[in-house]
Amino acid sequence: MSEFHRFSVDQDKFRWQGVEALPLEEEGLKNVTKHVLIGESEGAPNYIMRYFHLEPGGHSKLERHPQEHEVIVLKGAGEVQIAETTYSVNPFDVVFIEGGELHQFRALEDQDLGFICIIPKMA
Repeated sequence: MSEFHRFSVDQDKFRWQGVEALPLEEEGLKNVTKHVLIGESEGAPNYIMRYFHLEPGGHSKLERHPQEHEVIVLKGAGEVQIAETTYSVNPFDVVFIEGGELHQFRALEDQDLGFICIIPKMA
């Protein structure tokens, strides 16, 4: 079944109607919230689309895994580390992370960072 989630900005935080904001409390993460925009509950058979919000100074895990990532930055400013190289990222920058590549996203100390991340659904 097809699905639609309307976008809204709520006090400078991006939200989609019907999408839960899930604060992530795992080791290696700092001040990260995940929103699954399109995934299993929408019946998506091949890909998962998520929005991540990192509070100022927040970061994702420094990790590698088999699936690739396609990312577009929507809000704020920060950095992405891919292997040994770090890039500055700003709204509308796009990033491709190959499967198995070491990577991490980091918000600046004085700005949050928000980005859409699409991954293939793993069997």
